[in-house]
Amino acid sequence: MAVAQVKIDATDERLATLDLPQDGWSAAARSDALARVQAMGLPSRRDEYWKYTRPDTLVQPNVPEAAIFETGEAAMFDAIDRLKIVFVDGVFDAESSDDLSLEGIQIERLAQANADIHWAQSLYGVLEAAGQSPVERPLAALNSAFATDGVLIHVTGKVSKPINVIYRHISTTSDAILHHVVKLDKGAEVTLLENGPAAARFNKCMEIEIADGAKFHHVRAQGRDHERRAATHMFARLGTESVFKSFTLTANGVMTRNECVIELTGDDAQAHVAGAALGDGDFHHDDTVFITHDAVNCESRQVFKKVLRNGATGVFQGKILVKEGAQKTDGYQISQSLLLDDDSQFLAKPELEIYADDVACSHGSTSGAIDEDALFYLRSRGVPKGEATDMLTLSFLAEAVEEIEDPDLAEAINTRLGEWLARRRS
Repeated sequence: MAVAQVKIDATDERLATLDLPQDGWSAAARSDALARVQAMGLPSRRDEYWKYTRPDTLVQPNVPEAAIFETGEAAMFDAIDRLKIVFVDGVFDAESSDDLSLEGIQIERLAQANADIHWAQSLYGVLEAAGQSPVERPLAALNSAFATDGVLIHVTGKVSKPINVIYRHISTTSDAILHHVVKLDKGAEVTLLENGPAAARFNKCMEIEIADGAKFHHVRAQGRDHERRAATHMFARLGTESVFKSFTLTANGVMTRNECVIELTGDDAQAHVAGAALGDGDFHHDDTVFITHDAVNCESRQVFKKVLRNGATGVFQGKILVKEGAQKTDGYQISQSLLLDDDSQFLAKPELEIYADDVACSHGSTSGAIDEDALFYLRSRGVPKGEATDMLTLSFLAEAVEEIEDPDLAEAINTRLGEWLARRRS
């Protein structure tokens, strides 16, 4: 049987398990997204951007089971004053969520925004569709077509406290598809937090439009000790002098694929994407980033660090595309792994594609073990081997964590990193 037919059959089997919402302002966008999925087919290992990661469990009709663990993940940002929005296995939990009213921001649920005309209509599925070129992202299109819920966030001013979307997982076979849309008006500013294991299998898409002078801060902590399988997508479009900063901590999980597609369309914009991943054993983590510079004097940073042990696998695919006329671009990309044994592996594909002549772009990727000289130095001063290894590991991850501007949020992430390392010593 031809490969193309295999993809068609697999796609049809998956689509047969889903129901396409037909009514409301998002109906046309959903139909368009479905057509894109059917034209592309769901991903397979033969696709260029999936050659390091097997997408099988993300596209198969039945949901792989994931055990439930009591980890206190929902308490991740408890020390921070925030507005909480809770989803349990992809279903909004009103009882656990806060009142969604807050000055400078309007928050609605996708499932309840049933008007014929809505502000999100100009964004839902639009940034995702634009992000399908030059690389196809069929799981994102699948999300736009079939998402059952999510949040629609319109930021009109500087929001006084973070918005925290919390995901909880109580079913071993839940299959959640959530879609968030965030629009920041000119000069607006918001911090969005995400944390928790969302479901046994999770497909999430977030589209973010950042107007001139607006600032979007994003910190995400993905699960802990859960057998989850997740595919997440972020699509962002930046205006003049706008700021996009996103950091993701991933600790364990059987398979995680995080995609981030950013387009800098206004002069003097900044886009920073960073991540720290900690994997042990049956762990596969994939960061795939595509940043397009299409304006003058813009800056982008990609900083990704992965700590892998006991056969864990880390993947990084990052690209910086500088279009003609995007002069004075400053693009920086670094991806590094710390391999704590000989069984783990790190697969990297850094790329630069530049069509302007006045740019400063760089990329680098390395893999290595613990610095034995530094380890010996610490042990010679009475630090036990386990603690010394943890200290060097945290030092290795520091460059990624430093991308978080808020010191309280950075401290929360460092605390979680320390907890993960301590558990692996016990």
